[in-house]
Amino acid sequence: MIQIPEFPDLKAPLKFFEEISAIPHGSGNCSAIADYLVSFAKERSLFCHRDGADNVIIKKAATKGYEARPTVIIQGHTDMVAEKLPELDVDMASEGLKLWRDGDFLRAEGTTLGGDDGIAVAYALALLDSTDIPHPAIEAVFTSDEEIGLIGASAIDGSLLGGRIMINIDSDEEGIFTVGCAGGVRVDIALGVTSCEYSLPTYKLTVSGLLGGHSGIEIDKGRGNAIKLLASMLSTLESVRLVSLDGGNADN
Repeated sequence: MIQIPEFPDLKAPLKFFEEISAIPHGSGNCSAIADYLVSFAKERSLFCHRDGADNVIIKKAATKGYEARPTVIIQGHTDMVAEKLPELDVDMASEGLKLWRDGDFLRAEGTTLGGDDGIAVAYALALLDSTDIPHPAIEAVFTSDEEIGLIGASAIDGSLLGGRIMINIDSDEEGIFTVGCAGGVRVDIALGVTSCEYSLPTYKLTVSGLLGGHSGIEIDKGRGNAIKLLASMLSTLESVRLVSLDGGNADN
């Protein structure tokens, strides 16, 4: 049995979390955080590989006495779902997050926090940076654009990895290992549309004020979905011609 040492405290992971939070890293915008990871590795003379999809692999040799242990891959993704309150004047494509502490919680002002999956990046960096935590050889794998379809993971070159044990840090509770999960399917549907001139008055219908939530965590809580509610309402009306239908910012 291998005893897994804990971080002496959370200062190191939180330090790195704050640093990456200052870097815009929404899905499709992972170049800057990849730059940061490459610089991190170079400053510590660690092996580093970055590919065209902005995936980054950083390797660190085993500490003394752990050389014979199996190599462990630690994996997380660098992108976050970049959402903000409608009234907030901030460009999440070019501006970082503003963090604040609420008791034992870390929050972001008017935006998503990016804990999914910034916590994986922060933990991995803290381990790679440590000098007092014994560990086997580490291969830290940071993949891009997970939130919009596992794009980075699909492009990564697995031949660069020697480890056969992988810990993916992308779950909800510390101290719990998830060994299996449901899959996912993405469906794109194209419908033929015929347009024509129409002279009757037009109306704009909006559904807002709902709680929202993450499709993987809050999906079972019975919360309203604005798109489904709007479609349900429109289906009850007669003689309606649709000009446009729009809703949602992130598919998850």
